[in-house]
Parts: sequence; structure tokens; C-alpha cells
Amino acid sequence: MLISLLVFHYKATAMDTCGGLSEAKDADDSIQKICDKTKACAEKKAGVDFSLFTAIIYKTQNVPGMNYFIKVHVGGDVYTHIRVHQNLPCEGGELELNNIQYPRTLSDPIEYF
Repeated sequence: MLISLLVFHYKATAMDTCGGLSEAKDADDSIQKICDKTKACAEKKAGVDFSLFTAIIYKTQNVPGMNYFIKVHVGGDVYTHIRVHQNLPCEGGELELNNIQYPRTLSDPIEYF
């Protein structure tokens, strides 16, 4: 009985985290490069020319490939959240901006969108 409960707990925990968002991490150079490559598309979707586009923090989601949810400082007290999908390396590893939330604030949490 105890073993069954432990196995059930393990499976339930694994299912709860599979495909979920990671904890927030400070953005590094690799995340900034993703932002640099997707800035023009983000500007088009938001209908705004961003004078600044600096990655602050991000979360990831493991899917076939990787989703990046990135908080980006775009000037003053204004931020945006972008969701960028990166294909698997065997599929070319291309980046695609899937969604944007604009405007946002520094205190707005990064959640799935």
C-alpha cells in the first residue's frame, strides 16, 4: 500500500510539472539575443517602436522545442512580456514570436499567455 501511494505521488508530481513554467531567472546574454532577434516582430505586433528592448527576467516551458516567456524593459516604467518559441535543433532551431503582452509593469508576474 505504501509503495502504491509513493508511486502515485511521484506520477502526480511529475504530471503537475510537465510542460509547466519554470521559476523566474535573471536574463543573460543568450536571452537578450533572443530579444534582439524578435524585437522588430514585437514592435509590429504592439504597433510601437521601442527605443529600448532589454530582457530583465524570463521563464521557460519545455515543449517540443522551448517556449521563452520574457519580461522586457521598453523604456520608462513600461515593460512588455513576449513569448518566443524555439524549434528543436533537429528542426532548425528557429525562433518565432508567438505572443506579446503590452503594456506591462515591472511588478506584473510572468504567467502563461
